Amino acid sequence: MNLKRSLILISIILLIDQLSKIYIKTHFLYQESIEVFSWFKILFIENEGAAWGTKLSDILPISDSAGKLILTIFRLFAICGIGYWLYDIIQKKSPKVLILAVSLIFAGALGNIIDSIFYGVIFNDSYNEVATLFSEEPYGKLFYGKVVDMLYFPIIKNATWPSWFPIIGGNNFSFFDPIFNIADTAISTGVGILIFFNKKAFAKVGH
Repeated sequence: MNLKRSLILISIILLIDQLSKIYIKTHFLYQESIEVFSWFKILFIENEGAAWGTKLSDILPISDSAGKLILTIFRLFAICGIGYWLYDIIQKKSPKVLILAVSLIFAGALGNIIDSIFYGVIFNDSYNEVATLFSEEPYGKLFYGKVVDMLYFPIIKNATWPSWFPIIGGNNFSFFDPIFNIADTAISTGVGILIFFNKKAFAKVGH
């Protein structure tokens, strides 16, 4: 995969990711949902933290706003590092599977960083109202945006572990609880490719 094809893939993922987020943000109330199938829903939430909604303020003795700013800045450095890695492996003509995986990870990370940096200043709040794009009353500031999530796959709902199961027997559980977006899907797919095709991805060129 060359640079042109990588950029095309990244652009397509970014376009789908941002269009889906903008549509959800401007057509759904916060936590509003529609059922597509019994095992798939569109459910609008916003993620102020890292993966699975984790906040730095839950871990470190800092305020929510400070944690959000640190996380956004970290994401900026991370996207720069991933971008350099992608450029480097393309220049070195690394295996196509590696370039594909890193392109997916870069596109997903960039999609979410756009939310984190800009959404706070271009959207108003979604609580009790449908948000407006380029609102005159934005909900936040630059670098304090929330990531829009909407894909929910409650494949198993309100099930119970068998009583004979050690430790968690008799407890309720659901699968799959996380709510995510297209960017998250791209990142997860890229990481999955690196894990399952590790030897092929990191094979030495010419061998």
